[in-house]
Amino acid sequence: MASRDARAVPLALMLVGGVAVLLFRTARAPQRPPALANPLADGVAARLVREYEEQGTGWFWQTDREGRVTYLSTKVAAELDTADTPAIGAPIRTLFRVDTNATETERTIAFHLASRTAFSNYSVRPAVPGKLERWWSMSGRPITDADGTFQGFIGNGSDLTERRRAEAEIARLALFDSLTGLANRQRMRQWLDQTLSQARGGRGTALFLLDLDRFKAVNDTLGHQTGDALLKQVAQRLVRAIGDSGLVGRLGGDEFQVVLPGMTEHDMLGTVARGVIEALSQPYSIDGSSISIGCSIGIAIAPEDGDDAETMVRNADLALYGAKGDGRGVHRFFKPAMLDGARSRKQIEDDLRHALAADQLHVAYQPVVSTASGRIVGYEALVRWEHPTRGSVSPAEFVPVAEDCGLIEAIGEWVLRTACIEAATWPDDIRVAVNVSPIQFANPALPTIVTSALARSGIAPGRLELEITEGVFLDETAQSEQMFKTLKAIGVRLALDDFGTGYSSLGYLKKAPFDKIKIDQGFVRGAAIPGNRNAAIIRAIVTLADALDMETTAEGVETQDEIALIRALGCSHIQGWAYGKAARAGEVPAQLAAQGGMPLASAPARSRPPRHTMIRTARIRAGDAAGEIRIRNLSPGGAMIDGIAIDGEATDVDVMIELVEDEMFPAKLRWAIDGRAGLEFESPFNMARLARPTLPVRKAG
Repeated sequence: MASRDARAVPLALMLVGGVAVLLFRTARAPQRPPALANPLADGVAARLVREYEEQGTGWFWQTDREGRVTYLSTKVAAELDTADTPAIGAPIRTLFRVDTNATETERTIAFHLASRTAFSNYSVRPAVPGKLERWWSMSGRPITDADGTFQGFIGNGSDLTERRRAEAEIARLALFDSLTGLANRQRMRQWLDQTLSQARGGRGTALFLLDLDRFKAVNDTLGHQTGDALLKQVAQRLVRAIGDSGLVGRLGGDEFQVVLPGMTEHDMLGTVARGVIEALSQPYSIDGSSISIGCSIGIAIAPEDGDDAETMVRNADLALYGAKGDGRGVHRFFKPAMLDGARSRKQIEDDLRHALAADQLHVAYQPVVSTASGRIVGYEALVRWEHPTRGSVSPAEFVPVAEDCGLIEAIGEWVLRTACIEAATWPDDIRVAVNVSPIQFANPALPTIVTSALARSGIAPGRLELEITEGVFLDETAQSEQMFKTLKAIGVRLALDDFGTGYSSLGYLKKAPFDKIKIDQGFVRGAAIPGNRNAAIIRAIVTLADALDMETTAEGVETQDEIALIRALGCSHIQGWAYGKAARAGEVPAQLAAQGGMPLASAPARSRPPRHTMIRTARIRAGDAAGEIRIRNLSPGGAMIDGIAIDGEATDVDVMIELVEDEMFPAKLRWAIDGRAGLEFESPFNMARLARPTLPVRKAG
């Protein structure tokens, strides 16, 4: 390791903390006679240096006066050698390239060679193209002879490659989602900030916020492992659907985001959104099982909906909420009115948290009539809210808020216990039906809650009927099968609610021990109109139920001719406004006593034209007053709405209602009752102008 001037010799090799440091001493004008050479010590030092070079991460180098390499540890030289130019003898500045982005690298190696100044811990990599991806830390200092004449440079280095790879992995994890490999929240925020800064120069940007419909039920019923596998497949489909148009990221849970630079036209964005929803709504195969979910999308466009990331995300989130409120499985663009709606929902949430304790909720009961005897044989329990200042609040308005803020389980349990206690005052042959949400059904404590409600009220288990929607059948699992068995062992009755609306499959009817199938009102309305196919569908469902020894209830019956048709088709029970609106518990005894429990049908004689069932928000204006309502169903001649306080006597009022986005239509208010109202259009509405039908949603009562 000696330089070409024999007067500069290695003095010592020290091992400090496992890292070898070779110390050099440059001889100066001797003040005393030099020490005698020790060949044995030199041999040990050379052997230690060789061992360190071969086994450790460190290495050594030396140059002559011209900066040409005279010594380089073998392992580093092997990586820098080329067929034409070996590393030994090459100018050192041609072998290494300094990382100018590193904070510790202030100058180039060529600068230090020229100025003959020392440098320390410079990050360098091979300067030769095509060489291995290597990083080293490199230090060096000039050496002189006894007369002070410059002889070249000498130094050492260490391998940084693994540390660099680890740092790169840490950086990747900081910007990408570990589960799906998509950009994470931080990376999406950076990208959104960047694209929005470009948008200020005239280039617009669109932001999609996506939420998976029914994913929570998958996680709750099938477990997190299945949920994670589902999220990976969703990410793959989403990337394929977006392609090169934008950046896709996962914000966490089942929430995804897409930034689409340069896209601002509603038509084009609507096409992309529908394609995404279609792709993500196809069944998924996980561990041999088929799982169905959906997707809702909120869209904000810069710069009109915001010119900073925080505002854009907030407005896309509001649009997403609107999409979920309109039935899920749809996309919605942000509108300024949504901000007012968000404030209103927040107020509802705050008030709802106090409603249970303040005794503002009550249960109303809608009669279920036997088609064979014409008598009332049971009631369905429906939750109602009397707000101290707003009056009656529609279930369609507060039930979705309860689901979003986590109150639905507490409210559901309260309805169950209240219904059992109040049903205890009825005759023993009158049943009570209570809705059980998928969230409640996934709770292992449900059988205990049901048993406790029965014991406290004292009613027989056979008088309680639990209505369960098809949403619990995302997959047939051991947990769901066990839940059915446990509930049946208690002795309660089970009804399949809203049959035919979302997941209809004959497969689960073989295993689930239902006592009744409830035919959704979407099949009942319009069934009595000549040429309508609903009657044939009802007949098929009734035939299926009879074969499985199950009862059937037709929901949403509103007219005399529908009552006659349902009887003729063999349905065992009828439920709907044809026999009156839901009543408080105190009115039930009088209903059961009147006409021997045979209610009179106070309904129109004939059916109206078929109505399109939906739950979607819309604007309405009456004079100077304006607000946001929900359209429950729609036909060419009119609509039923709720979500707005209307005086029951205020009929024949002229209004304007938004049937198509941003387009108002004249109508007249014909009736108002219990928070709902009926509108008659001034001229027939073309139903073809509606967007594609929204997915059916759980009835709120």
